[in-house]
Amino acid sequence: MPKKIVLAYSGGLDTSVILKWLQEKYQCPVVTFTADLGQGEELTPVKGKAEALGVKEVFIEDLREDFVKNYVFPMFRANAIYEGTYFLGTAIARPLIAKRQIEIAKQVGADAVAHGATGKGNDQVRFELGYYANNSKIKVISPWREWDLNSRNDLIEFAEKHQIVIPKDKKGEAPFSTDANILHTSSEGKILEDPWKETPEYVYSRTKSINEAKDIPDEIIISFENGDAVAINQKSLKPHELLAELNKYGHDHGIGREDIVENRFVGMKSRGVYETPGGTILAKAHRAIESITLDRGEAHLKDEIMPKYAETIYNGFWFSSEREVMQKLIDSTQKNVTGDVKVKLIKGNVIVVGRRSPNSKYNLSLVSFDQEGDYDQKDAEGFIKITSLRLKK
Repeated sequence: MPKKIVLAYSGGLDTSVILKWLQEKYQCPVVTFTADLGQGEELTPVKGKAEALGVKEVFIEDLREDFVKNYVFPMFRANAIYEGTYFLGTAIARPLIAKRQIEIAKQVGADAVAHGATGKGNDQVRFELGYYANNSKIKVISPWREWDLNSRNDLIEFAEKHQIVIPKDKKGEAPFSTDANILHTSSEGKILEDPWKETPEYVYSRTKSINEAKDIPDEIIISFENGDAVAINQKSLKPHELLAELNKYGHDHGIGREDIVENRFVGMKSRGVYETPGGTILAKAHRAIESITLDRGEAHLKDEIMPKYAETIYNGFWFSSEREVMQKLIDSTQKNVTGDVKVKLIKGNVIVVGRRSPNSKYNLSLVSFDQEGDYDQKDAEGFIKITSLRLKK
């Protein structure tokens, strides 16, 4: 039996029920930890909710800068996208939460940690791999795999029995579930489970529809240093401030909506609706600056390992040795990825209209039809003949 538990706590119905359930089942102190990752929700009431349930130690921490600087930006250096569409907004947040949860457990003398992820999803894997990577001896409690509460109605009955405050919009069957941070918002379940049915407009919270988006384009310049965005329109910003600013542009122009069916690590397919407004702009701009600063071999090698890198994060292996090895390779390619990218934003589109860099490998004299340069077009004949040998056979 655990002596003390640290719970990843959001203050919502699920984790509030989990908090009370842990107290009843294990008869030990429960510490709550809430991470502010820029989800946009009011976190002030969380402390009061936890204290009302008898919690003596409540941790609420602003991790936005750590999240963007040390997790989101390294991932974006890799141009990581899972299965061609998903920017890994939920997957990249879990390692940080898990790491900090373990640190708090050590600080308060807890021998166990708990999370609110269900037994059908990816997050249970991500949280628990993160826990074990940071403390191999920690006891992990996953209530959804242990208790006999099998539906939202069961949770509501439990909450009413124990006088747990139930948010009015969660009373009854919730229409869909969401997860949010400064990088993205994801929605899944209930009305979204049928992949043939179009997503209702009210599901979207971070982006305007194309019809409501601005009619006049915005043109902005994003500046990069060593692969990371550092300024917008020559104004230097901290990582989380820069992403928040790009989110505003993305919201106004309806940028970053994706409706996908993905392959979960646990073996099932899942339909998810994602909004990644600022991240979509950032990803397009980063590829644009790489296009003039990376050697062809570097660029193509990055593209070859990117799916593996993305899958590694998706499956919860952020702290694995293979992710660290890939990260070192990726980061080594970014030393010359410095310069500016000019993008035009309009009606869901991110249009690259210019790029420049002091480290540019783009040679105008080589590609120009008006200059001979150092390239002798006659040399191409021999190159083609040698290249075609195996085809002629």
